[in-house]
Amino acid sequence: MNGPPGQSLGKGMLIGAWVLLLLLLTLFFGRLLEHRFNPNREPAGRVTPEGVREVVLERNADGHYVASGFIDGFPVTFLVDTGATQVAISRKLADRLGLKRMGGALSNTANGVVAVWQTRLKRVRLGPIEQRNVPATILPELRPWGQVLLGMSFLRHLELVQKEGRLLLRQGRASPSPK
Repeated sequence: MNGPPGQSLGKGMLIGAWVLLLLLLTLFFGRLLEHRFNPNREPAGRVTPEGVREVVLERNADGHYVASGFIDGFPVTFLVDTGATQVAISRKLADRLGLKRMGGALSNTANGVVAVWQTRLKRVRLGPIEQRNVPATILPELRPWGQVLLGMSFLRHLELVQKEGRLLLRQGRASPSPK
């Protein structure tokens, strides 16, 4: 005998409640950890009346500037890297984007010397800031594969201002006339 009628229903509901609670906690803490890694999933940006495009990024828990953006319309996660000469992407992402590999070379990276290929990205967008025909490097083992090092081939066209855990990227600022 299994006990009074309804007892198994009560046990099933209790187990279901625990499973639901664990699922909700997993989702909550997963989003919390994701936000700690990338607090800029939707980068705050604007276009001023003068046509200047600006994006403000918050530093993540590790002290890096990580933000969501797009390469050729494909969503990616950027890690701002002023030490990288070019935008750097993984071979897997390059294959997914159908990028043409041009001119293989050797490159000094934080992990030593690696074989790389050169390519061009049709469009790179971070918030309202967009650049076209951006030189990039394809690294065979860049991980995670969907993360992109946003290097100087993109950043050199911007004004960068870092203050109090925030990074302002500004494109199209008018230069004062020489006197």
